[in-house]
Amino acid sequence: MPAEAQASGRATPSRPRILLADADPESLLPLVATLTEAGMTTLTESRGQATLDSAATAQPDLIVLDRALDGLDGFVVADRIRQNAALSHIPVLFRTEDTDPQSVVRGFSMGAVDYVSKRCSLAELLARIEAHLRAAAETRTMLLALDAGQRPTIGVRPDGSLLWYTPAAASLLSGIFVSWTPSAPLPSALATALDALARPPDGSLCRRTKTVKLSSATGSTIEAGSLECTTAGAMPDGTMGITLQLRRPGEEERRLATRHNLTTREAQVLFWISRGKSNRDISELLGTSARTVNKHLEQIFAKLGVENRASAAVIAVKTLSE
Repeated sequence: MPAEAQASGRATPSRPRILLADADPESLLPLVATLTEAGMTTLTESRGQATLDSAATAQPDLIVLDRALDGLDGFVVADRIRQNAALSHIPVLFRTEDTDPQSVVRGFSMGAVDYVSKRCSLAELLARIEAHLRAAAETRTMLLALDAGQRPTIGVRPDGSLLWYTPAAASLLSGIFVSWTPSAPLPSALATALDALARPPDGSLCRRTKTVKLSSATGSTIEAGSLECTTAGAMPDGTMGITLQLRRPGEEERRLATRHNLTTREAQVLFWISRGKSNRDISELLGTSARTVNKHLEQIFAKLGVENRASAAVIAVKTLSE
């Protein structure tokens, strides 16, 4: 178990949680005191595997890692953090005696955001930690902003594996595939779709969509539905951003009803208007009269604040594309 160096225990958003890993925990005491004075909460580990376990359970805001750890060395720990979608968002800063150029280059190749000597002053190290915490917070804010725009999004490496995800995307995937966790491999049907999107055969960056049919055979708890995976563009970290949209029978109508305070029947009429159907077509599809459809249209226009079906269709299409 990690030794927590702050009596108050649990970190809060205003008290960043820092995981410190060093084969000699006593050598960390001055750094622990500096970070505590700066308003941070610290956890310490001396073994590589224990560091990974603490990272998974405590979800620290940043990890300060020594090159030399008991068991798994620091490079292996950093690489496993980088490869684990549930941990890869955590910045890793190497603080070690091993500062030859080859080791520094290897540390950065393992995903570290910084690499400093143990001779680095505590004031400088604190400044570096604070800078990386700010950068990580900005990244986290951007991911949450994607969710606020109702766009659950994931970042996929060129080999189709998952590198990062927004909170809503993780919630969506774990809800569809109940046996999946962020640290586990993706279900095979989804992995195949993401691999195709991340590596288009023609190298094109045009918007593309792959649909994964959901059923018990694909490990899903949802039957008769689908998961639409659409490319959002290449990201600065080399991943392909992919948005996720769960489709179920009647899903479009439910979205229209919720967004615009419509009854179920009004939402159905509005949906078919957005598909260019006439009143007669809609009456046949819904098993009602054209006159009843027209009455529903009057209510829809009033609720949407529009005067004609073309304007209503535009609003419906915009809602369904969000």
